[in-house]
Amino acid sequence: MEMKKIEPKEIDKNVIRLIGEDWMLVAAGNREKFNMMTASWGSMGYLWNKPVVMVFVRPQRYTFEFSEKQNGFTLSFFDEKYRKALNVCGTVSGREVDKVKESGLTPYFTEAGNPAFEEAVLVLECKKLYGDFLKEEAFADQKIVDSQYGQKDFHKMYVAEIVNAWVKE
Repeated sequence: MEMKKIEPKEIDKNVIRLIGEDWMLVAAGNREKFNMMTASWGSMGYLWNKPVVMVFVRPQRYTFEFSEKQNGFTLSFFDEKYRKALNVCGTVSGREVDKVKESGLTPYFTEAGNPAFEEAVLVLECKKLYGDFLKEEAFADQKIVDSQYGQKDFHKMYVAEIVNAWVKE
């Protein structure tokens, strides 16, 4: 199957289900070295007159190192039959394990050099616009801090423009 390039506004998926239930792979790096991680926190929308995503990465994740070094990254979304591969990418560290080999996914690289995966049904190529760590004092609901950040390991939020989008035909 081929990937067809679409405009971001043509994405016709329920993004709450797509991110929160179906999950996504955040992949950053280059042809020489990259990593990917499963994520179920994020959003898509429109900000600063651009189609954007917001992605959250904890600093202890190996993917964080790559997302800090690169200006771009991809989000890859998959059919349910790849749930096992997504579980692998979300439970083992690329520091110790070859996630490509363990997951069975097939990486490819966009023209800009960002890693994505052939098995994906939707790939978004993103360019970072803004990044900052969530701050404890900014939470209006302290219960979120208590339940999600017991170790005070707050995510870094990246706001990124969707510069390319592809769907499987």
